Amino acid sequence: MRLQRDNSNNENSMRLHKDDGKKKPTRYFSDKQEKSIAKAIGAKQTKNSGATAYQKGDVLDDNWLIEAKTCTKDQKTFTMHKEWFDKNLSESIFMKKDYTAVVFSFGPSSKNYYCVDEQTFKRMKELLDLYGDG
Repeated sequence: MRLQRDNSNNENSMRLHKDDGKKKPTRYFSDKQEKSIAKAIGAKQTKNSGATAYQKGDVLDDNWLIEAKTCTKDQKTFTMHKEWFDKNLSESIFMKKDYTAVVFSFGPSSKNYYCVDEQTFKRMKELLDLYGDG
């Protein structure tokens, strides 16, 4: 089975994936990213991507609520939406989490980038300046 290239500009388009040759839905790529984030930071992926009445966010630990966003194919740009941050903050209050982040990647072969508010970044910088990265 040859891997076919998806040249469409449709955001909801599905892509063939080399592991089994079948088209993969957006959820496939989101699930893969969420698992990657959870493993990287020692957290847990939420069930159904936080779409339940009692559990919000995509990845959780004791203090953090994380919203994950990715592209289904590699991109050079990524658009952030204010509503993602607003929703994340609201859900963090509901879930009693102290910190939030929106994590995005430019596609399946891209690393993850973590977006936090200025107050959180300043605190992280302060701790890194004081203790280093070790």
